[in-house]
Amino acid sequence: MAWNPSPKVAHARSFGKAFDCPQVIVLFVQRDGRLGYASYGERKKLCDETRKLADAAFDAALAYMEAQTHEP
Repeated sequence: MAWNPSPKVAHARSFGKAFDCPQVIVLFVQRDGRLGYASYGERKKLCDETRKLADAAFDAALAYMEAQTHEP
């Protein structure tokens, strides 16, 4: 895996190490309502796979949140 110094990725990495998870995705909602995520994969291949899954999860969560704001 390429080292990512992002604090969000560091927390995902710490979770992975603490709970023996080779792949971690953290979805979060910021105080201003924006959605974000961090992903971690133990090795380069896992990192790439986790990022693809995280992108899909983020897109699904974003679509869900947008649908909620458009309901009558």
